[in-house]
Amino acid sequence: MSDAAIVVHGLSKRYRIGVRESYSTLRDTIANGAQSFWRRLRRGNFRDSEAFIWAVKDLEFTVRQGEVLGVIGRNGAGKSTLLKILSRITAPTEGYADIYGRVRCLLEVGTGFHPELTGRENIYLNGAILGMKRPEIARKFDAIVQFAEVEKFIDTPVKRFSSGMYLRLAFAVAAHLTSEILFVDEVLAVGDAAFQKKCLGKMGEVAQEGRTVLFVSHNMAAVRSLCTRALLLDRGRVAAMGDVERVLYQYTHNFGRDHEPGEHGSGFAGLRVNGQPSGMVACGEPFEVSCGLSLPGERSGFRLFCIIQDANGDPIVVAPTNHRDLPLADAPHAQKVTVKFPGLWLKPGIYSAHFKALLNTADVGSGRILSDPVMIDVSGSSDPELLLGYLTPDVEWSVAACAGAPR
Repeated sequence: MSDAAIVVHGLSKRYRIGVRESYSTLRDTIANGAQSFWRRLRRGNFRDSEAFIWAVKDLEFTVRQGEVLGVIGRNGAGKSTLLKILSRITAPTEGYADIYGRVRCLLEVGTGFHPELTGRENIYLNGAILGMKRPEIARKFDAIVQFAEVEKFIDTPVKRFSSGMYLRLAFAVAAHLTSEILFVDEVLAVGDAAFQKKCLGKMGEVAQEGRTVLFVSHNMAAVRSLCTRALLLDRGRVAAMGDVERVLYQYTHNFGRDHEPGEHGSGFAGLRVNGQPSGMVACGEPFEVSCGLSLPGERSGFRLFCIIQDANGDPIVVAPTNHRDLPLADAPHAQKVTVKFPGLWLKPGIYSAHFKALLNTADVGSGRILSDPVMIDVSGSSDPELLLGYLTPDVEWSVAACAGAPR
């Protein structure tokens, strides 16, 4: 692929649990291999009895030049391991990655800094590592120092910097020195709110310059504002990749949300939007959400809720009812429940709907049942001014002369 910046082929990394990774000489490797062979031969099999874990497994994806890819997932999903393999800090167990361009990494606070060198010396050191000439580094030196706000301490060894100063200088070097590809791994969370805002603004500028960025973050708002695509990792594997809103939806609702199954065979099943497993709804258009519902026969009452959430999981609309307004037969089979919504004026984007039941039953007391979510894709105008709020109401405008105004 001619416009590819990163092409990953079957990338995997395995670690042995409870054993520190060491680096051996050739003689040690040959001796340990021979000993391991004879140990397994005496056991009668050739399987290693040690416990292993795959930090990443069989990753396959391509990042195009100038693309900003947000990498998200739970803690331990393999995000940092992926960036360490791509930046050549650690070697993969299987597979390989083709990278086209110079790479600059910001994986930890002060990555690549020498603590005994001053801030000035570390800037030139990092530029030299990237293959830049001294005049090229000198042209950007003042911008780096000004961005990092460490002018007074630029000739102080960085080991005496606070963690905030260390971070500011490290990010400034990573963002300003020339490289075609930039890896950033959740280091912005260390800084204060003002610095985070400043860094996000700089990363937006970097993206507009056409540089390729892999951005690992738990800040969904930052991923949404900076990234052109998103990659979701789950237990070291690619769970989803593509449109940012759709990937964030899957992460928020399938991975970040607790699911509470129903008791005694009761619960929700088969959620539908306009009769489909997921629905495309035009902005301002009425729609309906339905599901199959089974509730325990021994109950003194219940309340039902149909809840619509945005891509962050925040509730936007809550529609309640109770056993007095919605009588359900005491039947062993599921009954179809339908909620008809008017045009809600939701702005274009990805939403979800799910049901919740609060029960009063004779045998278990009060209980709660949650359904799985169903996706609602609200389509409409792509005008960025219409994407600022939550609602885009179809209101009526009018104009009239003010009382007493000259005609």
